[in-house]
Amino acid sequence: MRLKNKIALVTGAGKGIGKEIALGYAAEGATVIINDLPGMDYAKQVVGSIVKMGGKAELYEGDMSKVAEIRKMFAYIRQEYGQLDILVNNAGITGWSDFFDTDEALFDKVIGLNIKGTLFCSIEAARLMKENGKGGSIINISSICSVLSVKNLICYSTSKGGIEAMSKQMAVELAPFKIRVNTFGPGPINTERNLNEDPEYKENWGRVVPMQRTGEPEEMIGPAIFLASDESSYVTGQLFYVDGGWSVQGKFAEDSMDSQLKNSGAK
Repeated sequence: MRLKNKIALVTGAGKGIGKEIALGYAAEGATVIINDLPGMDYAKQVVGSIVKMGGKAELYEGDMSKVAEIRKMFAYIRQEYGQLDILVNNAGITGWSDFFDTDEALFDKVIGLNIKGTLFCSIEAARLMKENGKGGSIINISSICSVLSVKNLICYSTSKGGIEAMSKQMAVELAPFKIRVNTFGPGPINTERNLNEDPEYKENWGRVVPMQRTGEPEEMIGPAIFLASDESSYVTGQLFYVDGGWSVQGKFAEDSMDSQLKNSGAK
């Protein structure tokens, strides 16, 4: 129970990596606030799964691309819990687009959630952590796309590179308040979205990853627990990739990139 008596907020936790991190935190004793967009039944199911296994969780619906909704959420956390020990900025969108078809609306949408949402959630979380005087841990989810430029993802790659730079800056600014800020970037992961966009996702990406397979969302739990717990008490400002060695080798699955662009509904 490495996170016993901790209050954790995981944004975008209804599916994929966010869902698994939330389940993993609950199993380690944390009370988990599940955030996702309004009306998402799958987010309610995550809360139900945690309660069923004897954990504590609740759903807070809100759009993390809107600062007003972020501030409203943190006002609720302050009122109901009086503290926040862990923030995982997981909410994000991909935004597939051919380079020449990329428009202002798509750019604003991706940057608005991935960068603006991460920044303003972190500001509000850090404010609460500072007020309590106990510090805390902020974990930002990046992507291997920040260092390996995947075709058709100009906005997404840009946003994840920004998150990594922002995380280092926040780590320096918040260290005096015992607030640690770290980042990890998943590689090709078998999330619902990836598998829906490319039916042959596992085969396409598995052949270019040194470990010869794609990752499972559950494999993100360990890194997230490590960075949230006292096991990483002297770790801040750090970035690492959980990618089966893909960042070392750097091969690409062209077929998968074309398929995901097509099936994402992008132009």
